[in-house]
Amino acid sequence: MSRHSYRRVMLKLSGEILQGSSESGIDKDAIFSFCQEIAGHAKKGTEFAIVIGGGNFWRFRDQKALCLQRTVSDNIGMLATLMNALALNDVFHSLKSKSAAFSAISSPRVIEDYTPRAALMSLDSGCIVICAGGTGNPFFSTDSAAALRGLELECDVLLKATNVDFVYDKDPKKFKDARKFERISFQEVLEKRLGVMDLTAISLCQDNGLPIQLFNMQKKGNLTRILNGETVGTLIDSSH
Repeated sequence: MSRHSYRRVMLKLSGEILQGSSESGIDKDAIFSFCQEIAGHAKKGTEFAIVIGGGNFWRFRDQKALCLQRTVSDNIGMLATLMNALALNDVFHSLKSKSAAFSAISSPRVIEDYTPRAALMSLDSGCIVICAGGTGNPFFSTDSAAALRGLELECDVLLKATNVDFVYDKDPKKFKDARKFERISFQEVLEKRLGVMDLTAISLCQDNGLPIQLFNMQKKGNLTRILNGETVGTLIDSSH
């Protein structure tokens, strides 16, 4: 059975996706491949808002040895997302695709401040909208930012791009009997504390009826299949 087609999507991209085969930073082939795929769908009428992470430059959990305060480390991570957003925006422009980048952290010399009104106007004018800076606050993941921006920008779905194919009940790399889910309810994810994304983000989507579709974006063509209504990855919603 095919799934719904979507007019406006919130695409959550991890920073690690942009590093491709590199150890850190941004890989040229990876960023151009993703931008070309997204730009192609945008030209066909799909409206994209993107929340980008910063894990290819900085992650709190990877930098604990530095003994930085959590708020300081999170602020560095949010700044890392600005670098990724600027790179994405420039690649989209090089592909002759309309895009606009916004940040929840004010840095007006390099990127426009995020407001829902400005971002909605850009979406309505046909731009791919890139949201950086997370929520603008420490202790909140970019998953939570994607849920928040998805609701503010009136998206039909939150597409969570990862490097795994499905939501599982346990780590499939460690357990051969791990059970995969093609569809699962918000409540079950919360009750089982499945590590698909930040539970704050799950709760926010559940409370406001924003479905989440998790898929492996590193498998070429998966995004296209989702936008064509095919069954790919795991759909998280309130249906059962």
